Amino acid sequence: MRPEIRKPEGSPGPASGRPRPRWYRWLAKPSARLVSTSVLAALAIIFATPASGGMAARLVKAVGFGPSPSQNGASFGGTPAVGALFTTSNGHLGTHFCTASVVNSPHGNLLLTAAHCVVGTQGTIAFVPGYANGQAPYQIWYVSRSFTGQAWNNSASVDDDVAFLEVSQNDGTPIEDVTGAEQLGIGLPPVELTRVIGYPNGASESVVCQNWTKAFSPTQLEFDCGGYPDGTSGGPFLIRVDQATGQGTVMGLIGGYQQGGDSPSVSYSAMFGSNVRALYQTAVAGS
Repeated sequence: MRPEIRKPEGSPGPASGRPRPRWYRWLAKPSARLVSTSVLAALAIIFATPASGGMAARLVKAVGFGPSPSQNGASFGGTPAVGALFTTSNGHLGTHFCTASVVNSPHGNLLLTAAHCVVGTQGTIAFVPGYANGQAPYQIWYVSRSFTGQAWNNSASVDDDVAFLEVSQNDGTPIEDVTGAEQLGIGLPPVELTRVIGYPNGASESVVCQNWTKAFSPTQLEFDCGGYPDGTSGGPFLIRVDQATGQGTVMGLIGGYQQGGDSPSVSYSAMFGSNVRALYQTAVAGS
């Protein structure tokens, strides 16, 4: 028997009147939302304007990004430290419902996703890093424990829509030894050239897009790019990505305001501050 996911004491299930998360709405309505187009105007201007071209090129080289793959989220073969979350049934993968990423930790066993992805989820959750075309190139890992903050548990605070998940070792090996890990970024500025990876429901592989994030509010980030429908919640906002490994620093994730956004072309994230640092430290101590 695989260990069952355990919520912290006092963690509630879905409450009456609380907004339904992206994955829940998709499960209730099997047809995925149509993907709308969104033009990355700011990024296009930067690269199209001769006066700023040299500066933009140097910045792209410095942070490890190549040209934007698409004006919308483009199909992407995947990267080892980012994967899809699935329900399980009788030892088999069930429904894909969210996205998660491996984050560096002392024990090498922590994932990062949105709190709304896991609170109220029944049974064992499986994580498939680098999932593509029905394949699990880096094995299947099972969640043994989840950590969400008290502000989320009490009131589903949009500024605390963050969860850390502990996964069990496979044959005595921590997941980080197999996939590598993203670094956790705390207190970073809101405007960053950012790569976002997510797994849309019904898609055979992930999507990726990059654009500049911006401050939506004092505590929320906004990322504008089409192609991020249900299933992409929990997808990491990555900066300073190493082209060789695909690993970078995660400064946010699809979640927060509107539980990540009501439109596939606009995604939100809670800014990572002292609350996320404290939750990470709790997860490290408890894992």
